[in-house]
Order: sequence, then structure tokens, then C-alpha cells
Amino acid sequence: MERRSFIKNLSLGSALAFTTTRSTFGKVKMVKNAQTRFNLDYAPHFGMFKGHSGEDLVDQLKFMADQGFRSLEDNGLLGRSVEDQNRIGKTLEQLGMRMGVFVVDGGDNWKISLTTGKKEFIDNFVNTCKRSVEAAKRVNAKWATVVPGFFERRLPIGIQTSNVIEALKRGAEIFEPHGLVMVLEPLSDTPELFLRHSDQTYAICKAVDSPSCKILYDIYHMQRNEGNLILNIDACWDEIAYIQIGDNPGRKEPGTGEINYLNVFKHIDNKGYKGILGMEHGNAGPGKQGEEALIAAYRKVDQFK
Repeated sequence: MERRSFIKNLSLGSALAFTTTRSTFGKVKMVKNAQTRFNLDYAPHFGMFKGHSGEDLVDQLKFMADQGFRSLEDNGLLGRSVEDQNRIGKTLEQLGMRMGVFVVDGGDNWKISLTTGKKEFIDNFVNTCKRSVEAAKRVNAKWATVVPGFFERRLPIGIQTSNVIEALKRGAEIFEPHGLVMVLEPLSDTPELFLRHSDQTYAICKAVDSPSCKILYDIYHMQRNEGNLILNIDACWDEIAYIQIGDNPGRKEPGTGEINYLNVFKHIDNKGYKGILGMEHGNAGPGKQGEEALIAAYRKVDQFK
């Protein structure tokens, strides 16, 4: 196995030593010489490091593990073939990695749907939940993202909320026996989305009253919609089961925007969080250099201890 060492100054002012090596799966991998394990469990997604690992899903997973990442997030898992789902699950097990969220998406997430209370949307949601259980088994997933869709402006907000709660109760009934948790994600992409704030999501989780209905707190979206990140995290803490990352503005890695991720991560760690933090953002820079800068950014904000 060929090895050569080099020193490369990465962005964010951190000089880190790496070794490049030809791995058993034939791709060049970048391995940090020092201890690679992060303090928190950050989960990249497919495509984030394809400059180093190529397009193959297994190769990408092996590269992530080589860099010290312990989990994967794959929003599009439900749309992958059973063969690919099985490959992902097998590789995660071999690498000792966890599976983060995938999205429960039957095609109704980005339109007026569950807020209406209409049977057609409820039935589609229930069927998608059932398909999600089978996909989750293949990759040993515990969490699945649920988005209730858009406002139905012709109905009072209380009626819409009740319709969403009743639909989520149906979903929780499907997930509970399998130990799967649907995590509700308030989003900032458009004001037409029904679920937009952490306190609103908290109240809905309390109303559903199930261990299979919790909050996905996406720091990027919540910074855009409400700010006061640490205060609101504390207020909703007993219902938060999953956290996602992205700096604002731009939705890139920590350090590219206004969020003080070093303090936010320190606070989350002090609260005893042992879950996954999904890296649901893009790379600020292109190619291999951008990927290396992204890893360096996480090394920097992970140094809170």
C-alpha cells in the first residue's frame, strides 16, 4: 500500500496533517494522522465527499468513516432501490456507523395536504409510513423526517392544526411497534409551509403524545425563522430527538455564516445529547479542496472541550 505524508494548510487557519493512501476499494482517501473521532456525532450525506471518493455509495461511506464520521444522513433513501438500501445497511453495519434521518415522502410534502384533513392525503401518508418502516429495517434507521405540507388558507389555523395532529397520530401508530421515530421538521424554505416554528412543533408533539413523534431541530431553518437558538433549544429540549446543521446565510458548513456553532455545539454537548447531528448543507467550496475545508471547519467547531 503506497503512502506519502504531506502538510496542507486548510481554510479557517488550521494546519492539519493528513496521509493519502490507496484504499482497498481503489479510491484515494484522506485520513487525518491525529485522532479522527469527533466529540459529537455529525452525519454527512451522499455527494458531500464525492471529489475524494467518487460516485459509488459504498466508497463514499468508507471515506466518511475514514475521516471519523460515525453516521450517515440520506434524505432520499425511500426513493432508492431495495438493492441500494441493502448495500447501505450492510456497509453501515460493517463500518460501525449509524443511520440518520431519511424523509417520509409520498409526494405530498411540498403542497397542501395533511392540513386539509382529506382522506386521500391521510391514506397516502399512512401508506408512505408503512413503506418507510420497511426501508428503515434495511438500514437499521431509527428516525424519519415528516413534513406536513402547506397551509390550507381556507381553513382556520386551529382546524388545520387538529387535522395535522390526527394524521400524525396515525403515523405514530405505525412507527411505535418498530421503535421508529418520526421527527417533525419546521422549515424556512417558503412561508406556505405549515410547520415553521419550534414552539408550534413542540405543541403538536405534546398533542400527539407518542414516543414516535418528536422534533427535528434544524439549526439553519430555526435561525432564519426565529433565532434565539440556545433559548429555544432549551425550551423544546424534551421533545427534540434529532438535530441538523447548516450555517446562515448560504446553508453551508459551520463558520461560513453568522451562527456561533462552537457555542451551540458546546451547549448541546453539555445537555448530554448523544444523538446525530445531520450535516444538511452544501459545501462552501468546490472539489477536493472544498471537501477538505469542510472537514477542517467541523474539526474547528468541534473543539469545544
